[in-house]
Amino acid sequence: MKKQTCFGCSGLLTHRRKFLIFSTHFVIGAAAFSVSSCVRQKTKKIVGFSQTENIGPWRIAETNSIKEEAAKRKEIYDFLMTDAQGQTSKQFSDIEDLIARQVDAIFLAPREYEGLTPALEAARAAKIPVFLIDREAAGKPGEDFVSFLGSDFIAQGRRVGEWLAKATGEKASVVELTGTAGSSVAIDRAKGFRDAIARYPNMKIIATQTADFSRAAAQRVMENIIQSKGTDINAVYTHNDEMALGAIQALKSAGIKPGKDAIVGSIDGQRTALEAIMKGELGVSVESNPRFGPLVFATMEKYFAGEKIPPRIILKDRLFDISNARNFVEEAY
Repeated sequence: MKKQTCFGCSGLLTHRRKFLIFSTHFVIGAAAFSVSSCVRQKTKKIVGFSQTENIGPWRIAETNSIKEEAAKRKEIYDFLMTDAQGQTSKQFSDIEDLIARQVDAIFLAPREYEGLTPALEAARAAKIPVFLIDREAAGKPGEDFVSFLGSDFIAQGRRVGEWLAKATGEKASVVELTGTAGSSVAIDRAKGFRDAIARYPNMKIIATQTADFSRAAAQRVMENIIQSKGTDINAVYTHNDEMALGAIQALKSAGIKPGKDAIVGSIDGQRTALEAIMKGELGVSVESNPRFGPLVFATMEKYFAGEKIPPRIILKDRLFDISNARNFVEEAY
């Protein structure tokens, strides 16, 4: 008996083969579309800011300045910010996280001078430029980081020392309250002050202790020093205004009149400090400008444009005392 070909079955098999081929192409194409849609398309540069902490008027003013400048450029950059909460170990992890998120640049306010070298090396390996702001870190500009942008901390300390020497008739028993131990700003402000008073044999530091840039800590530390040194104290030098305000409160509580019995000098130029100068309680505050936003973004953009960036970009700081504090209090942070 002759075999018969089933044209209906043959057509059905052909149709099924075509359907399977089409389905396979569809699945592969859909999968490819799904994968590509999961990958973030980077249309803007990403800028990361590693802040050491967000406590105190100065640090908050710095953060706000950078955030405001980033907001002005939101069509060009995505902005990421981390807060190390006063911990060097967390800042190290924060920088690693920014590197993992493939940022195009990092603004770094280092908590300490030492301790961040491996993080800077990781950024360098990833070809991510780092801009140090307001504090320095160990490393070589142009290699480990692009540049340092900030004040001359040694000059700040020197200016307070010179002012206090004149205000006390070149004879004083000085209490010094220092900033964060190990930070470049604390090291340099201490050095500058010592350089200045070394010229005056009767200017002596009788106590020095850290209060970590904190008003509350400074008040407690100053209270303890007053108990041991008492009326020997006739001058106080603090590494920032917040500590000066804490020290002033401690002096007042002990019956020592700030501005008369003990002259106080500090650094930063914040509004409450200028108001204290106007009251006669604080003698001097050398400015340390926290408004880095416009400068650091402009510097980064010059770097991306291929311009040569200097290793240090130093801000010009003013000195505020009773002669001019009233003129600048409204513009202070």
